[in-house]
Amino acid sequence: MNYMSWDEFKRKFPHLAKEIEDGVMTYRIGGVRWSRNSEEYDELRNPDVISFIRRCNTVEEAEEVISYMERRGEITKNYADLLRKQLREKGLKSFGEHKEPGYYFRKYYRRSKLSR
Repeated sequence: MNYMSWDEFKRKFPHLAKEIEDGVMTYRIGGVRWSRNSEEYDELRNPDVISFIRRCNTVEEAEEVISYMERRGEITKNYADLLRKQLREKGLKSFGEHKEPGYYFRKYYRRSKLSR
């Protein structure tokens, strides 16, 4: 993959570069849970607290999951508090689409069959 330097980008797209530098039309994204530099997050082999919350049917179930993960030391108190705040203010759906039973089978089995 070839990346363009910032100077080259500014030369090719001066108005867009200025908007980016000035922060015009910025929108905070809070849903990304892995970095571009690391391997792509694999929820099948390494589920995180969000993966478990997305299986919950009620806010109470999600609160139990957060407390459990915090008690086990899998998430910090600060992160648990942020998750609880998001749950209270934005609701269960703010964590993503609900994972019905069979979610992983449909998502990963179909993908592996298609790649053959």
